[in-house]
Formats: sequence, C-alpha cells, structure tokens
Amino acid sequence: MLPAADPVSLIAALVVLFGIAAVVWLMIAAGLRESPGACACLSGANAALGASFLLHEALGLVSPQHYWWSDLLSLIAFALIRLAVPVVGERPAPWRSVGGATIAVGIVVARFTDGPDTLGHKLLIYGAMAALAMLAAVDAWRLLRARGLAPRAALALAAPLMAVGLLLLARPVEALLAPGRTADIDVASDFNIAWLWASLVLALLINGWIAFLLLMKLVLEIRRLTERDPLTDALNRRALSEAVDAEHSRQMRGHGYALVLLDMDRFKQLNDTLGHAAGDAALKALVRVLRPCLREVDRLARLGGEEFCVLLPHTGIAGAALVAERMRALLAGYAFAWEGQAWTLTASFGIAESSAADVSAAEVLRRADQALYRAKAQGRNVVQAVELEPAR
Repeated sequence: MLPAADPVSLIAALVVLFGIAAVVWLMIAAGLRESPGACACLSGANAALGASFLLHEALGLVSPQHYWWSDLLSLIAFALIRLAVPVVGERPAPWRSVGGATIAVGIVVARFTDGPDTLGHKLLIYGAMAALAMLAAVDAWRLLRARGLAPRAALALAAPLMAVGLLLLARPVEALLAPGRTADIDVASDFNIAWLWASLVLALLINGWIAFLLLMKLVLEIRRLTERDPLTDALNRRALSEAVDAEHSRQMRGHGYALVLLDMDRFKQLNDTLGHAAGDAALKALVRVLRPCLREVDRLARLGGEEFCVLLPHTGIAGAALVAERMRALLAGYAFAWEGQAWTLTASFGIAESSAADVSAAEVLRRADQALYRAKAQGRNVVQAVELEPAR
C-alpha cells in the first residue's frame, strides 16, 4: 500500500525538493569549485524541474492550453542532466546536439500537438526526456568504466538514471494502454500517486548519486596525486615500489618481469645552458615520447631528478632490450627546442630481468642500476643489460 497522499501535495513536495537541490548544487559550484560546470548544470536542472511542476499547477488554474511551457522546462532539465554527466568526467559535452534536439522537440510540441492530454504530446515529451536520461546513463556507465570499475559495478551505479528513463516512459505507455484514464499528473489516481512517489524517491536518488559520483571523482583525483609525480605525471617512487613488489610476489608463481632504468644524459648541462624551466620541459617531453612504447600493464615512474624506471611484467631480458632500444631511438630522434634553441635529448638505459633466486625486487633493481652505470661509462645513449648467471 502506498502512503496516503494526494497528487497536489506530492507535487508541492517535489517543488520544495528540487528547489533545495538547486540551491545546494549552486553552493557547491560557487564554494567548493569542484566540477563547477557540472554543478551549475545540475542546479539548473533542479530549478527547471521545480519550476515545471510549479508552473504546471499555476497554468492548470489559469491557462491549460499553455501546458507546453511547463513541459519545455522539464525537457530543458533533462537536457542539462544529459550534459552534466560527461562534464563530471571532464569530457566534451554534446551541447549542440542536445540543445538542437531540445529546441526541435519543444517547437513540435508547441505547434503540432493538441494538448497535454493527447498521446502524441506525451510520447514526444516523455519519450524525449526518457531518451536524454538513458543517454546520460550510458555516459555514466562509460565514465565509471573509464575510472576502473568492473562492468557490473558500473551498471549498478548507472541504474538510477536508467530507472528515471523507465519512469518517464511509463506515462506514455499508460496513456497508450489505458487511453483517457489518467488525464494529467494532478488527477487523483493510483497510477499518478505511484508515479509521483517514485519521482520523489528517484529525485532524491539521482541527486545523491551524482553527489557520490563527484565525491568518487575527488577521491580518485586525490589518489592519483598521491601516486603521481606532479611534474611529469609519471608514477612516483612509492607507487612504483608497490607495483614492483606486487609483481615480484607473482615471481613465485612463475611470472617473471623486467626493469628498465634510464637516466637522461647531460641533464645538468641542459639546466645550466637553457635554464631549469627547459629542464622541466625536457623531463615532460621524455615521458610523452616514451609512453607510446609501453603496454597497458607496463608502469613508467620517475625515481627522482632525471632518473626513471619502467616495470615490464611478463617480460624477459630480450623483450626488455627491444623496448629499451625503441625508447632510446625515439628519444634521440625527438626534436626538442627551448625558446628557439634546439637540444638533443638522449638517455642511457640499464635493464635486468627477475629471477626465482631473487629474495626481493631490490636485487633486480640493483642489477638494472649496474647496467645503467655501464651504459653511462660507454659514452651514454646506449642500452646495457645484466645477464643472469646460469644456474649450477
């Protein structure tokens, strides 16, 4: 049994809820500065939905033939929700396509339908809003998957937006299956009472869900900052150490790995000649040049200064040598210049592979460091490896 309520009271509750949510999202956008564009969209969406329900009741008393103004506000609200999700993920929002579709639907509803009670009107308005909600759900799923969530977890978190889309489709479906039974949302009927209660619950759920999405994004950003070198965006020493230790634990199960140490050649001379800003630019360029050489499972980290390390899981000494040689050639062929002055970037590489005899990853790193020392001694811009001694 649904709690006793009348449609007008539920509509009033929705107006209050949307009004409060609009103010809260506006405060978040202005105060916390976290995804201000997305927060502004959500503030506008809640304000438009609240105004839509309020205007709907006012027009019911004054001018019923102008209900399309109320419906247009609802359509604009869902267009803003559709735009907010990609903005949360810092991706381009489809402003033109969403705006154009919203305007087109609004014009058709205003000029070519026979009023809010008709099936065509409900199909256009609620169908368009449902489509926008579903597209927002797809965007949310993609965003969560890009953040590393498993498909099922991403689907579960995108479910509230899908539920909103299904709820919106329920109105034209009900009008199609039972024409004339429910004229409008403020008519007292079991369907309207259920629909408005569901709208109230989902309004709370959607606003809470997007707040959770923003919080998760903030947490992931903080985590990224604790794992990344602030200058180059490569992993930092601590994050690499954790990754190497995890990979070394797999060594006991027969999964070997290799480490590639590299040190930029004549980096002090570059700083002294072109300045420290040029040195910073060179380090960022090195990371940018080397990243295409790596697989998704590989890890590139800055150990400090001009020294970097690459972790290559499931890789032996021969495979690591191929990767290191490709890196060396790409870096040496990169055209680096600072304020019009060209400078050749090169690096020396030392590689080593893990062995079942290694007590810890520190032993692999020590051998890679020995190989790097040899590369420097041989004139730089070369790749050297420390071969494992055959077992006796």
